[in-house]
Amino acid sequence: MMTQTKYKTVWNLDSIFKGGSASPNLHDHMKRTEAKILELEEMVKEWTAALESDQLVDVLERLRDIKMSISQARSYAICLLSENPKDQGAQFYRGESTALQSKYDSINSDLKRKLAHTEESEWMNLIASEDLKEYRFTLQEWRDEADREPSQEVSDLMADGYHAWGQFYQSFMSSIKVQVKGQDFSVGQAINLRSHHDASIRKESHEALVEKWTGLEGQFAQILNHLAGFRLNMYKSVGIEDVLHVPLAQNRMKEETLNAMFSVMERYKEPFAQYLNVKADMNGDAKMKSYHFWSPMNHHHQGMEYGEAAALVEEQFLAFGTEMGQFAETAFREGWVEAENRPGKSAVPICAAFPLTGESRVFLTFPGTFKGVLTLVHELGHAFHNHAMKSVNGMNKSYPMSLAETASTFAEMIILEAAMEKAETEEEKLFILDEKLKRSVMNFMNLHARFIFEKNFHEERKKGFVPASRLNELMEAALEEGYAGSLDEVPIHSWVWTPHFYKTESPFYNFPYTFGYLLALNLFVRAKEMGKGFEEQYMNLLRDSGRMSAEELVMKHLGEDITEEAFWEKGMALCVEDSEEFVRLAAYLHKEET
Repeated sequence: MMTQTKYKTVWNLDSIFKGGSASPNLHDHMKRTEAKILELEEMVKEWTAALESDQLVDVLERLRDIKMSISQARSYAICLLSENPKDQGAQFYRGESTALQSKYDSINSDLKRKLAHTEESEWMNLIASEDLKEYRFTLQEWRDEADREPSQEVSDLMADGYHAWGQFYQSFMSSIKVQVKGQDFSVGQAINLRSHHDASIRKESHEALVEKWTGLEGQFAQILNHLAGFRLNMYKSVGIEDVLHVPLAQNRMKEETLNAMFSVMERYKEPFAQYLNVKADMNGDAKMKSYHFWSPMNHHHQGMEYGEAAALVEEQFLAFGTEMGQFAETAFREGWVEAENRPGKSAVPICAAFPLTGESRVFLTFPGTFKGVLTLVHELGHAFHNHAMKSVNGMNKSYPMSLAETASTFAEMIILEAAMEKAETEEEKLFILDEKLKRSVMNFMNLHARFIFEKNFHEERKKGFVPASRLNELMEAALEEGYAGSLDEVPIHSWVWTPHFYKTESPFYNFPYTFGYLLALNLFVRAKEMGKGFEEQYMNLLRDSGRMSAEELVMKHLGEDITEEAFWEKGMALCVEDSEEFVRLAAYLHKEET
């Protein structure tokens, strides 16, 4: 068995900017970036004549460089804050990078408005230019979305208003301590206890968190209301009434696609409710208690050291394809992963991209469980997506959340499939099926509940402030509907500790996970059919993910129409099979025991 000595559990950030938040290189980098922004801002403002293709290429190249420079600094600050949320220097640079991003967005908005006001004939000639070939999708998207761009005044307010509230949430959450069995835990560590093998610890952790949220719910209600209020007013200022308009546009997805996916999902609640009922019965409960959902099956594979996990990931990524295998080796050996289980870290696993150096960093608190392995590969899947796009023009690297979750889920499937193939007993198979079905339940039930809550909350927020007591009611109702009544002791404070509700960059960061999950399942079926030859097709799909719509991407690389329910039925069928097999195996093992 591999040991942790071969794999470092603490990442290397000095290769990005040496010296942490006191880095002179980081300081100089920020100053250079700011100077580039000011220069470009003047250039765009002075434009009055018709745009020429060479001028536009120059501006786009400058925007690309600035975008990548901001991303490099912001990712570094986020990494520093993940490992130490109290790092004041990192807090400063995150704020500075947010301010630079707002200035960048303002310049971008000016450019979008100029493109929108370009005469159609002039625009067609411009877009047809060979010089702009690789920018065509982005330029057309900018022209189309110009009408929903916030004004200059609103953009200026976002750094210290809208985004600041989102950042305050992260800092506030990272400062919270929870006591379980007389020991202090960060929120991230306490949440990880949901998968502890001891049921009493799972319950005590749950109750400690509930007590904490009950005491703090008023403060979190203020944060959530301010975020949603700002967002709704921003939408109103540009004539947007439907709160799904922006998230659908951000995901480059048609409403027909979302409706087709949800329609399939809503029809298949019963198999997953049955899985929850069977597992609850195995625990001696009539219904699945929320704090037992992540409980591991009674099997020795529930524990795994980090070194063993890293070796498993390297082995299975290489089995999928040479490129993915080499990527995993680089990530582990070059210190791209921060996994140490220690107090004081952020609660949220992340993958941070560093486009200027073509690297990523993955952050998590590795709990020594198989669930932790899946969290690790989920974030490494994001990192591999970044790796696949290294050769892509910087302006075409911005892929939507739905496709980001495709890569992360695909990586999980590689590990789950390998574990299932290696299973030697029925107990092992049940254990792996349980892990797979947890992900199905999260995507088809939990995320559906989040979607329902967020949609209903925004509708109520239009009428005024929504107090914590009402947020609890909305969350409870959403969870009841999302889980089809199959969950007991419903976690009504999910709206507090679910970070996705507080992401200013991505409202409705829920359905993209389900999209990515089902798309990944379709991709995985093809991978099994084609073997290692699929890796090239997979990487081509990832490379195109920043320069076409979701519908166009899937049609080009898979030949499928995702506005039709038939596409989503294929991935769902695999999950239903898992549920049926789990129920069968559970009954068989119960019969063997008696």
